[in-house]
Amino acid sequence: MSNDEREQEPVVVRDRRRIDPETGERRTPAPNGEEAQVPDSISGTLEDEAAGAEEAAEPESAGDAAQGGSAGLQKQVDELTADLKRVTAEYANYRKRVERDREAVIAAAKASVANDLLTVLDDLERAEAHGDLTGAFKAVADKLVATLNSAGLEAFGAEGDEFDPSVHEAVQHSTSPDVSGPTVTTVLRRGYKFGDRVLRPAMVAVTDHEPESAEGESADEDQTEQG
Repeated sequence: MSNDEREQEPVVVRDRRRIDPETGERRTPAPNGEEAQVPDSISGTLEDEAAGAEEAAEPESAGDAAQGGSAGLQKQVDELTADLKRVTAEYANYRKRVERDREAVIAAAKASVANDLLTVLDDLERAEAHGDLTGAFKAVADKLVATLNSAGLEAFGAEGDEFDPSVHEAVQHSTSPDVSGPTVTTVLRRGYKFGDRVLRPAMVAVTDHEPESAEGESADEDQTEQG
């Protein structure tokens, strides 16, 4: 059989439906188990419907693929955005830490220089107490003190202050009814601090409170002994 004869053979489509799609009536089974043949017009219609169904399904598949790709891209964008925020926060914390460390190093250097000059300040204070700090020498001393104070050095320790063992060093002790609690009554050497750091505690004499009754009893005892 030649190729032309094979091409001219009719296409036979066997319709096994028991209900006629055109009349709606029940079909009688064909003898010898043969199945009814569907005309070419109906077979062509069935082929067109099948092709149309395949074409209609293709856009849906493409749409699903596009939607899935969009979701994947959005997930990547969210992950990259989260990474960027985390890196930005870490960099900001790093800058703050570096700036804080730099300020601490500068403050420590200033405090070290001021600590080395404390003995010079003691000499200036003694010279002023004896009246020797005058003229050009006094002008230089005042400028030195003003410079150290502007850098952060602060003197403390004065008579009448409440005794604080964290900043005062008590070298003398006495009692008196004139004070209500441990009080600095004499400053032997001034203390200095730089910012929150105590460079040197103040050397002081401390007076504690002594009740009146105890003092009265002591006076009565003295009078009795004298009598």
